[in-house]
Amino acid sequence: MTAEVDTLNNVNLAAVSGLVSAIQEDPAKADTTWAAHVTWNGGFQSSARVRGFDPVPSDEPSGLGGGDTAPNPVEQLLSALGNCLAVGYAANAAVAGIRLDELTVDLKGDIDLRVFLGLAEGHAGFDSITAKVTISSPAPRADLDALHAKVTASSPVGHTLAAAVPVTVDLV
Repeated sequence: MTAEVDTLNNVNLAAVSGLVSAIQEDPAKADTTWAAHVTWNGGFQSSARVRGFDPVPSDEPSGLGGGDTAPNPVEQLLSALGNCLAVGYAANAAVAGIRLDELTVDLKGDIDLRVFLGLAEGHAGFDSITAKVTISSPAPRADLDALHAKVTASSPVGHTLAAAVPVTVDLV
């Protein structure tokens, strides 16, 4: 294979194909664990360390009492969904032979702060999240619709947000 055939949308097709083959041969390889270590830095600032990367900062906007030095956790959650969708579009488009010229994902969600602030009881998280995906590609609309259906049906972050997932928070 030439370098042009080995990648599409900057996705290493050999690596993706190799992962698929490895999991087909040994389904146990599909079971993965991901982790993060968060350190509080004072006030509403904290940082998350993942694998060997530099810490990712978090803070609240000044209107919520923070220093507005970094995205807050709910903004990072929206970003995680958008990034997961972008990966899904890039990988699935590459495997399907669809060239992507541009891809953007705009996300927003609504939160009622009364529960977070202890002023009411109920659901403290997003009431809803919407994502608008814009793709520029020479592919026919039917191919993009099929790509969209596949990505939304297989997004790990999307599925995590859409389904009730057990969360255990232990104080040690």
